[in-house]
Amino acid sequence: MTYGATTVLHGVNLDVARGEVVALLGPNGAGKTTTIEILEGFRMRSAGDVRVLGTDPARGDETWRARVGVVLQSWRDHAKWPVRAFLAHFGSLYAPYSTARVTRPRDVDELLAAVGLAEHGGKRVGQLSGGQRRRLDVAVGIVGRPEVLFLDEPTTGFDPEARQEFHELVRTLADAEDTTILLTTHDLDEAEKLADRIVILAKGRIVADGAPEELARRVESTAEVRWTLDGERRTSATGTPTRFVRELFERYGDAVDKLEVRRATLEDTYLAMVHAAETGGDDAGLPALGAPAEPVPAAEVAS
Repeated sequence: MTYGATTVLHGVNLDVARGEVVALLGPNGAGKTTTIEILEGFRMRSAGDVRVLGTDPARGDETWRARVGVVLQSWRDHAKWPVRAFLAHFGSLYAPYSTARVTRPRDVDELLAAVGLAEHGGKRVGQLSGGQRRRLDVAVGIVGRPEVLFLDEPTTGFDPEARQEFHELVRTLADAEDTTILLTTHDLDEAEKLADRIVILAKGRIVADGAPEELARRVESTAEVRWTLDGERRTSATGTPTRFVRELFERYGDAVDKLEVRRATLEDTYLAMVHAAETGGDDAGLPALGAPAEPVPAAEVAS
């Protein structure tokens, strides 16, 4: 994907299975939003092949769009609409696209309860708090019972309770309704809780792609040992911290002071990988999460 002479995406190869939850991580400018917008059909790509539900998003018709839900980072203001009427209006647009397998739209009151807005249905949209507005955004995105749901920074502005409720809703959509979900987030903890897979983008390339537990196992293999010797603070990265500490004391004995052992976190590894991708350097001793096979310019979601 290019903008003029600038290449934003470099052969991103992404295949998402039906019912899978995939978290797309990366720093600002990594290409996350561009990737999402291409998959949603909101942005024309300059090269490559893309399929969402078996259709090229650039050519998706109204029937295809009725099967796709989108939660953008922000919506235009609809402040004067009552919340229940606003959601019912959006839901009515999906009614002609019900099928034998999927009944559209969702019941409005059930949906309001699901996103924690049951007590606010009579309010005008402009009277909602920022977090409540974000819940309404999510409700609009799923009112049509989408088979594929795109969530761009969905929990921005959520308090901890609302975030937890949203996480439960996402898992219900994926597990009970077989909804395929692709979300972007800067919250590594959220990605680890929600996602079946984590994909890390840096400088327009996928630099890691794997299940959270797989990435966590790799993270656990590396630790940073810090100690003071002869008044000098020293640091070393090691994959065998217990053996390293034992050998340290065998060699220096009581001369070792202020010993600390710190295992790498997923955030440490993420930052190291992004830094390596952006600078062309190594990963500062942190574990590589395994780059995918040689990429080709293709992307497919829940075909």
